[in-house]
Amino acid sequence: MNYIQISYGSICCGTPSTKPVTDYLKKFEKSNRIKSFEVLRQGGLGREGEFNLYIGTDRLGKKQKTAFVKGLESAVALQNKNRKKDSDGTVSFDSSVIVGKSDLTKIKNLTIYK
Repeated sequence: MNYIQISYGSICCGTPSTKPVTDYLKKFEKSNRIKSFEVLRQGGLGREGEFNLYIGTDRLGKKQKTAFVKGLESAVALQNKNRKKDSDGTVSFDSSVIVGKSDLTKIKNLTIYK
């Protein structure tokens, strides 16, 4: 199983909401009639609640995955654009970073998110 990674960082006042990303996941699932994504959460990455989400992508076909990644990039970019620059944290997503199941077994503080 392969996963994409989304990182939630903090500036001063905690991490940003996962709502824009989770809303996009639900919308994509519904419009493409696919089962729910497997989403894992790695917490404990900082003093202000920094964390990573890992989203399983193996259920997607090549075209679906391309469309999914493009939409996810847009959702993350829009969330970062609309944040309060001096207090809200950032969301980071690099579509070229693929995390394998074997990599996840080495990670501590990993829980099922959704």
